[in-house]
Amino acid sequence: MKKILLIEDDVSIAELQRDYLEINDFSVYIQHTGDAGLQHALQKNYDLIILDIMLPGVNGFEICKQIRAVKDIPILLLSAKKEDIDKIRGLGLGADDYITKPFSPSELVARVKAHLARYDRLAGNQTKTNTVFVHGISIDKSARKVQINGEEVPFTTKEFDLLLFLVMHPNQVLSKEQLYERNWGLESAADVSTVTVHIRKLREKIEREPAHPKFLETVWGAGYRFNV
Repeated sequence: MKKILLIEDDVSIAELQRDYLEINDFSVYIQHTGDAGLQHALQKNYDLIILDIMLPGVNGFEICKQIRAVKDIPILLLSAKKEDIDKIRGLGLGADDYITKPFSPSELVARVKAHLARYDRLAGNQTKTNTVFVHGISIDKSARKVQINGEEVPFTTKEFDLLLFLVMHPNQVLSKEQLYERNWGLESAADVSTVTVHIRKLREKIEREPAHPKFLETVWGAGYRFNV
């Protein structure tokens, strides 16, 4: 049975979500404050975390950031805020999904199942050394090494982080802002144009024809997509 941590300060909403998830054979643990939720998320093992943004204590953005720094599990952000900047910030910090309130409990269950299934598929493509394989590219997450068609290719820290983030979010259009915030952070002295530079460098290393990329595609006006 998959274990889910639900961090939600509204007791009635949390209980409703828990009921629907438990009906679908999930084991749900609830925390109502950001501090307690963060502590449980970091200290205990869960298969997925559902995280409200507006919480007493530590807010959902900071919790997401700290979880993603040490754990590779699905994180679903919930918020009544519908502004794009909040979605971009949440996804940029490593969240897998952003669901705006109000939403139906059945939609939440469907998204939970979809993200767990995707992570299970990715886990099935990894070896015991925690390596991801795609398009002849081998990414060793533990050793932080990349091999392309069996030959090791050097990557800078930011190039590696950017490539791994794109590969772990396959077939999703990710904006420059999302990629910048996820890999450089809001406090960085760089600017969003550095994403374009790093995308070009990645293509030079992973594409047969960097000028005509097959894997790392530009979606004009929207961002970039790693095709699998």
